[in-house]
Amino acid sequence: MTKAAPLIVLAGNPNAGKSALFNALTGARQKIANYPGVTVERKSGHFTLPDGRPAELVDLPGSYSLEPTSPDEEVTRGVITGEFSGERKPDAIIIVLDAANLDNHLRFALEVIALGRPVVCALNMMDLAERDGLTLDPEKLEKALGVPVVPTVAVRRRGLQELSAAVETRLAAKATDADIIVSQERDHGLRKQAKKIASQAVISETAGRRWSERTDAVLLHPFGGPLILMAILFVMFQAVFAWSEAPIGWIEAASAWAAGAVEANMAEGFLRDFIIEGAIAGVGSVVVFLPQILILFLFILLLEASGYMTRAAFIMDRMMAGVGLSGRSFIPLLSSFACAIPGIMATRSISDPNDRLTTILVAPLMTCSARLPVYAIIIGAFIPPTSVGPGIGLQGLVLFGLYLFGIVGAMVAALLLRRTVTKGPNSGFLMEMPKYQLPRIRDVALGLWQRAYIFMRRAGTIIFAATVILWFMLSFPKVPIDSPVSQVDYSAAGRIANVIEPIVTPIGFNRDIALALIPAMAAREVAVAALATTYAIDAPDEEAEAKSLTERLQSRWSLPTALAFLAWFVFAPQCISTIAVTRRETNGWKWPMFMLAYLFGLAYLAAGITYWTAVALGL
Repeated sequence: MTKAAPLIVLAGNPNAGKSALFNALTGARQKIANYPGVTVERKSGHFTLPDGRPAELVDLPGSYSLEPTSPDEEVTRGVITGEFSGERKPDAIIIVLDAANLDNHLRFALEVIALGRPVVCALNMMDLAERDGLTLDPEKLEKALGVPVVPTVAVRRRGLQELSAAVETRLAAKATDADIIVSQERDHGLRKQAKKIASQAVISETAGRRWSERTDAVLLHPFGGPLILMAILFVMFQAVFAWSEAPIGWIEAASAWAAGAVEANMAEGFLRDFIIEGAIAGVGSVVVFLPQILILFLFILLLEASGYMTRAAFIMDRMMAGVGLSGRSFIPLLSSFACAIPGIMATRSISDPNDRLTTILVAPLMTCSARLPVYAIIIGAFIPPTSVGPGIGLQGLVLFGLYLFGIVGAMVAALLLRRTVTKGPNSGFLMEMPKYQLPRIRDVALGLWQRAYIFMRRAGTIIFAATVILWFMLSFPKVPIDSPVSQVDYSAAGRIANVIEPIVTPIGFNRDIALALIPAMAAREVAVAALATTYAIDAPDEEAEAKSLTERLQSRWSLPTALAFLAWFVFAPQCISTIAVTRRETNGWKWPMFMLAYLFGLAYLAAGITYWTAVALGL
């Protein structure tokens, strides 16, 4: 009877270079299938040991711990321990370590070594570690771990023969008791032990690498880190108003010039009214906020390119754990600041189903870029541009507060959801910190160009279409000559708004706001376009037509109404596209309908409390 070839498995953290090492060892002798009973991919191949024997090599899914938090990690644990149904127990384990992130990767290695199985460590990507200014001593690491450690560069096929020889030796030795005692403290103790062993293996490191570690010690400090993050966000929102004032003036002047040119060169009639009141007044009132959106994304792109964004996720992990989520939810929620649609789609990376569902349900509470025009027009109209401290403007402070209000609202909602409809155990979270680096101007410029293109395309399609439909509904039927009824009240849109108005009157909203809320479901920015179009049509004389939207709001709204309008948009459900994506990601209408109900309820309650409080305070 022919003896089965030894089964060798490759294990390690994600991004350790396992796949590159697997490809280097097996070449084209590979096959891909799924493990029995699960959808996790099984990649296996064959390579030849130094003594000529064939061996089977299996590339296990990346794992951070032997305490699984995802299907991938469950498979890895099951195979390593020999408990996975349909898979034989491995004869040896190759643990792949990223030499440049040794202290992170050693945590998993220590857990596996403690099992007492034949283990060989491949200290991979040694070239990248040296490039980053880190020189390691594999012999010191081998002594500390008690298992063979072989330096490799898989992509250049370096160290493969030495690795195969070490595996052959371990196969002959079979299982032995682990030479290292692993800390019983699963999280903090294991991390501390891994960091100590990693430091023992370091021969030298450059000043740049030490600077990176010292910077992390400050930015990731449990107390100072969150304060620094809040300070960065605060500066970002101050800049949104301070830096955008001039370019917004240019766009407003261009819109006024375009409207004047149309009025001067076209005969009075339906088409001229449509262009001035519908296209220029409606779409132009949204396009004017492009500078503020680009400033916001300039900061986001710089933070991502510098390597700070991942650290922000790490900082937020502790706070998110307090509401039943993990740092894994931070990136999807952060993506929702741009748009909830990619944020909801990004939840696919969250393995825990309850975590994922909770993140989907609270993603609309993160203030997307579509809300910025709404915030900006109301803040610009009702919050004076005064200074409340050195370099601190009141308008930027209010905008920062609205974003913070949305974040806090999302965390409270997540806490309540995790304790009720999405109840379940909390999942852990580990991540590798990217290197600090200077952002490339070309990449940042390209990112800004893409955001500008997306926004302008949105303005030219969804916003334009919604504005055109609203203009027609506001313009027809035409009010009879000498009628005391205004055109807006007589129109089809006005009659619909008059039905809705009694529902929203208790929270301080008027007919104009009721009219704007309906098309805002197509896109948040349409609320601004709807108000601009409504007031352009409702203008009683030439003097009123010359007024800006800001001036019209100041003359028609009270401060409590304006504040209630802001509070509404902090919580109001997202656009129809977001609801559709939620239905697709949750495979049904149950959760999208639940999302709509609880967000509308929160929006109404928040607007009402804000309005009633403001009135009580005499504002």
